[in-house]
Amino acid sequence: MKPITLLTLVFSFSIPVAVCANAQTLTPAKSRICMDVGHEQKFWRDPADTAGMDVKAIERVKYMTAEFAKSAAAVNASLSYLKKEVTSKDLEGCDLLFIHILSAKYTPGEVSAMSNYITGGGSLFLVMDQDMWSTLEQTNVNELIRPFGMQFGAESADSLAGGHTEAGPVTDKRLKISYHGARTVTGGTPFCFNDRSDAYPFGAFKEVGNGGKIVMMGDGMVSLYMTSWEGVQDYQCQEFMQDVFRRLLK
Repeated sequence: MKPITLLTLVFSFSIPVAVCANAQTLTPAKSRICMDVGHEQKFWRDPADTAGMDVKAIERVKYMTAEFAKSAAAVNASLSYLKKEVTSKDLEGCDLLFIHILSAKYTPGEVSAMSNYITGGGSLFLVMDQDMWSTLEQTNVNELIRPFGMQFGAESADSLAGGHTEAGPVTDKRLKISYHGARTVTGGTPFCFNDRSDAYPFGAFKEVGNGGKIVMMGDGMVSLYMTSWEGVQDYQCQEFMQDVFRRLLK
């Protein structure tokens, strides 16, 4: 995701949507998605907890939450928020842990709890992006996924807009997804690429442990539901997110 200000990112979305105030109201649901919002996440927030945010940023959170609710509903899942230190107890009954562009470090206890969760059969959707938003030095996400042979790397050599998926274990077809610069990923099966080269994958999938699964993304645009960017109006964010959730919750 190119180095732009948060305000610019917010203003790039003016699509009116029906907003659900809190995705936790999705009932009944077979699965539960837990979103970490307690580690200085750059974009995601509980829409019921937006104190101190400006109006445009609040609108953006509500838009994303409404889209996330659609993705979750499509796979019969509910959403809850983790707002403090992540513990093993928090992860009980959690089928998918969603972590998106944090800018703070996890404690050793949190890393242990999440690693055990994944090894024991839990699923992780982990997103980072360019240094503009959060550096690897600010966080210790690589420590979290290192036991599973996956790592985030340096910024991609290709910063031009436009990305896609390849048919494989996550999506069964090529999807047109938003991309504008990213962090490279290694490990697992690559399935997200910029449109000019497959040399710099920014999304990968891996099955680990006792049925555990990881999707790691080095660009945050598609998981922010950025369907419109630089004149392109039809990025398939909703389709992508539904496919990812479906695979991780399988």
